Amino acid sequence: MKKKILAAIAAGLITLGSFGVSDAASREEIAAINVQTASDFQFWNEDSPTKAKIIEFVEDVTNPYSSNYIPPEDRVATFDMDGTFYCETAPIYFQEAMFLHRVLEDKNYTAPKKYLDLAKKIKPKVYAKEKLTPAESKLYFEGLTAVYAGMTIDEYRAYVRNFMQDNETGLSNLKRGEAFYLPMVEIISYLSNNGFQVYIDSACSFYTTRELIEGVIPIHSDRILGSDFGLTSTNMGKDNPHDHFYDRFKEKIVIAGTPLKDNAKTIKIFSILNQIGKRPVLAFGNSGGDSGMLEYTLQNNKYRSMSFFVICDDTERELGNLKRAKSDTELALKRGWNPISMHDEFKTIYGDNVRRIN
Repeated sequence: MKKKILAAIAAGLITLGSFGVSDAASREEIAAINVQTASDFQFWNEDSPTKAKIIEFVEDVTNPYSSNYIPPEDRVATFDMDGTFYCETAPIYFQEAMFLHRVLEDKNYTAPKKYLDLAKKIKPKVYAKEKLTPAESKLYFEGLTAVYAGMTIDEYRAYVRNFMQDNETGLSNLKRGEAFYLPMVEIISYLSNNGFQVYIDSACSFYTTRELIEGVIPIHSDRILGSDFGLTSTNMGKDNPHDHFYDRFKEKIVIAGTPLKDNAKTIKIFSILNQIGKRPVLAFGNSGGDSGMLEYTLQNNKYRSMSFFVICDDTERELGNLKRAKSDTELALKRGWNPISMHDEFKTIYGDNVRRIN
């Protein structure tokens, strides 16, 4: 019995030693994050103002004796994904990086010439963080769906899963499917465990988002708001989908390849109204694309409300940009959004052996 106890203790120490401390946390370890009370946080610095604000807010609005009490059915929190609780800088958003992989590296796919020429032209610019021309950006955006035309959603999600196994660009010891900000995952867990309905309101496609977070982040798939793929049927042809009779024996639903219906800025508010039906009391973002969600949360809210803005100001453990970080902090302070400094407040981001390598 004594040997079994010692073995269990040793196994626990090994787990704690690797979980968010040395190498990047695996998807299984991220999924195991469980923050119920203030004492459960592991990945925030002790003096973090954000952690203190979140804890105080939650304890206040969940206290039935507080004048700021919020009933559970109205405790809605919304999170952007890329750059808010998942990496967006290696070197670009997940979807955009996967487009370059699909066109330039997938040996089982022959891209249309216009996308192949585009990918060859813009890849050096993307990796150098150089701005694309309006024409390049427009074609790039179109390509995000066009290069998957004809895939079923299951096939697309399998493609996302496969791409998740690639190493992140510019960061050591980190796969794309592991690139979650551990401190922010703790916030999602803490809110979920304290009666909040947590939603993702992202510009990333909800099909991509669902695959990235499935089994890792405690948010149900029906609480994901995102950009929308156009769909069609293999037998629909030029039929209007309102008039088309779908024959389950002869056809299947596939990606049409039409441009994404983008979920950004003010459209994020429309998504909240259409798919949630309640104003959030907490919102978390990291860029101007999240401004609608952050502002709407604070506007004439009948409950106490707060918005937070993640600042990528860490140039050693993440691919931070100090010039952008400065302007983002100024914007957050001007608009009344609480800035979150990754450099100052995160004890670890992905794990201590995940470092910038370029």
